[in-house]
Amino acid sequence: MSHKNRNRAWFTRQAVKALLTLTVLSSSASFATDTATSSAPKIAPQDALLSAMEYPYPVKTFEFTAQQQPVTMAYMDVPPAKKANGKTVVLLHGKNFSGAYWQSTIDALTKQGYRVVAPDQIGFGKSSKPEGFQFTFQALADNTKALLDKLNIAQATIASHSMGGMLATRFALMYPDSVEKLVLINPIGLEDWKRTTPYQPIDQAIAQERQQTPEKVKSYMTAAYFDGKWKADYNPLLAIQAGWTIGPDAEKIAEIDARTSDMVFTQPVLYEFGDLKAPTLLIIGTRDRTAVGRSRAPESIRAQLGRYDQLGKAAAKAIPNAKLVELEGIGHVPQFEDFDRYIAALKGFLANESPETRSGN
Repeated sequence: MSHKNRNRAWFTRQAVKALLTLTVLSSSASFATDTATSSAPKIAPQDALLSAMEYPYPVKTFEFTAQQQPVTMAYMDVPPAKKANGKTVVLLHGKNFSGAYWQSTIDALTKQGYRVVAPDQIGFGKSSKPEGFQFTFQALADNTKALLDKLNIAQATIASHSMGGMLATRFALMYPDSVEKLVLINPIGLEDWKRTTPYQPIDQAIAQERQQTPEKVKSYMTAAYFDGKWKADYNPLLAIQAGWTIGPDAEKIAEIDARTSDMVFTQPVLYEFGDLKAPTLLIIGTRDRTAVGRSRAPESIRAQLGRYDQLGKAAAKAIPNAKLVELEGIGHVPQFEDFDRYIAALKGFLANESPETRSGN
């Protein structure tokens, strides 16, 4: 079975289990999504901790205190599937995702002898959703470092996607000796949106998040991630975000989403790219047009935001010792759209095969 099919099959099993468990919460909780095929996924309601959703590998927890609150960070710590090579890869998820969507990447890397750690950051996935929490990339980086210390991991490759790219950058700046290599996969934050886009106060953002529906989640992902073309292969990506909008903790999730969006919008990392020390790989799907707050930007500039065909090149120039692999015709989530090209670039970089800056066809 291919990585793509194995990934899709796993998510499908979890969606079915969640639906059977949670339909008692609401007789109208399921949502039929229009897709490019005749099949329509059922979206199951999810609670704040994704209690009904199984992850592809055993989930462990790290309990600590943050901002005077007891919190729990969920994570997967997956050992090598063959002879260990002594190296660890830490995978940092994006804002609309969790550690679970790294399943195919974990499978591929552990077969190469890597230990792989995939945490859910506080506020995401199966981790705590603390109320009134001040989200900063520094705080999330500090939490991640504490987890690695607990696991006795002194140095690792930090690989990241989307919002995780901003966090990985901050982590590498704060703890350069802990980062062997840095991988940024369609990271957001390659431009500073607050220079062109009006700020949205938290209260307004919470009110907007409370209006989210499965339909709106799918509409956003379709436009921002997949160039307006949805495929059934992408249905698993709806399970968490869409499920939360119809779950019992929707109000709490709305606040968390608003606060984490505020973090992304107000805490740029691109001005510090020049301070990065670790060898860095940028894997960029050039069709990506993700831009936080695009709808608030003046209409005259919206089309110029999120131009990853330009942003990737600019980031590669700004980051010392950076390599750029561009995946033409691919959007925001290369690990779903074109796993083979994505994983080839990642494994080559990890194996010290230094790819020249290039465009992939």
